[in-house]
Amino acid sequence: MSADKRVALFVTCLVDQVMPEIGVAAVRLLRAAGYEVCFPEDQTCCGQPFYNAGYRPEATRLAKRTVEIFEMYPAVVMPSGSCASMVRVEYPHVLAPWPGWQKRAQALAAKTFELGEFLFHRAGWRPPTTAGRRITYHDSCHMCRLLGLRREPRALLEAAGHTLVEMEEPDRCCGFGGLFSLKMPEVSNAMTEEKLEQAARTGAELLVTSDPGCLMQMRGLRRPHHPRVEHLAVALEESLTPRGGTP
Repeated sequence: MSADKRVALFVTCLVDQVMPEIGVAAVRLLRAAGYEVCFPEDQTCCGQPFYNAGYRPEATRLAKRTVEIFEMYPAVVMPSGSCASMVRVEYPHVLAPWPGWQKRAQALAAKTFELGEFLFHRAGWRPPTTAGRRITYHDSCHMCRLLGLRREPRALLEAAGHTLVEMEEPDRCCGFGGLFSLKMPEVSNAMTEEKLEQAARTGAELLVTSDPGCLMQMRGLRRPHHPRVEHLAVALEESLTPRGGTP
């Protein structure tokens, strides 16, 4: 397979430790789009928790390590808008004191993609159309505000045959916010409850997001009358053949 059809999967901490099914789904989607998926086993956290908490030396070490591990690949794909924004937007700032490292960070940023973004734009892939569901989509803060990605996940879900119904405030924060949910849990949980109520009012049977952090937060407070909450990768994977078959 040619080099330009190879991608590295940066699977992220939450997917690796809590939601491995998202990583499996991401691999199947990328393969269905015609790409060879590489998985560097020495990958670690992108450093965003350290960076947001003000631990710059620790964030810098992880940024440099990530650059070293992934810069050899033609493209890097992440099933997380939040982590993708860290590499794309923040790495060049984190490594600015070291011009050589900053240049390498900028090169990595230019070829790093959120999963839905990569499938829609770079791969030009559309999922097979299947019997659709009524779905509402949550725009995660980093993905829609820092990366400007709103249309791509919706277009992929519609291509798969789903009916999209919008919440009143689809880009309202789900309440996770990383450390925010730990430092201010009462406010965080109230925001999550409002997000889930908005989703319930759409009548959708599935609430989809592209960020594992948002997914974890909303699943943690979901009640029976709320729609099931799922990651974009898993929702799209359903349009492929059953696991064990050939995508």
